[in-house]
Amino acid sequence: MSAPHRRPVTVLGLGMMGRALAAALLAAGHPTTVWNRTPGRSAALAGAGVAGSPAEAVAAGELVVVCLLDDEVTRRVLDEAAPVLAGRTVVDLTNGTPAQARRLAQWVTARGASHVDGGIMAVPAMIGGPGALVLYSGAQDAFLDWRDTLAAFGEARWLGTDPGRAAAYDLALLAAMYGMFGGFLHATAMIRAAGVPAGEFAPMVTGWLTAMLGELPAMAAAVDSGTHDGDGSSLRMQAAAFGNLLAACRDLGVDAGLMRPVGDLLDAAVARGHGEEGLSALAGLLHDDAGRPA
Repeated sequence: MSAPHRRPVTVLGLGMMGRALAAALLAAGHPTTVWNRTPGRSAALAGAGVAGSPAEAVAAGELVVVCLLDDEVTRRVLDEAAPVLAGRTVVDLTNGTPAQARRLAQWVTARGASHVDGGIMAVPAMIGGPGALVLYSGAQDAFLDWRDTLAAFGEARWLGTDPGRAAAYDLALLAAMYGMFGGFLHATAMIRAAGVPAGEFAPMVTGWLTAMLGELPAMAAAVDSGTHDGDGSSLRMQAAAFGNLLAACRDLGVDAGLMRPVGDLLDAAVARGHGEEGLSALAGLLHDDAGRPA
């Protein structure tokens, strides 16, 4: 067998992210075979071998990196390659749910291959650079075997043997990101409706959010401990004040659809007896401490 960093690899899927992954492997010197349902997308990847089918692509690589539209497409494509999967490692970087990752792991393992699930915390332009992070979970031996190769994409962070763990982290991190961006965009709509340019407002909101990020470790500790100190900013007070935000949106002609659920959650917390607790208590209304939906 050739040296580990020169073992042949395959990339299934050449969307923007798949092309970035394949390009990073090629730049790192890995013999790379690619396949895409639309063959023209492989033309720009100089040095890559182009397979005519998923089975041909999988047969060419010891490591198979999958980056397709969704879980349904992934299962369909891998099913075409099922006869040649045995003995290979499948690293699925397609965005999906923890349950989907666990089902695919069982399917892949039943066909004699190893399965590692991954969550890419980067945009395509970041792949191969110092800021890229990819989360992995599943078959630990397979991950360790291919860790140096996977490092071509960016930092490879191992999260454990549960195949669904990487997807859980991935989607939870995206939830935090979308919440932040959604809040910023809503704030921008409000400030523009008040006659202030978004560019003028952005430095102030950036400083404010940066300061608030410092509260997250203490808030996480409160969620874990179940002790939610109101500390002068109780949920009762915040629920009462939140009505002003919604009223201002009405006055400004701004759709409050992004904010209204937060107000509903604050009101529900007060109604359920959490009025004197802090903001961290809201986590318990979304999911209880025993691990069952509230």
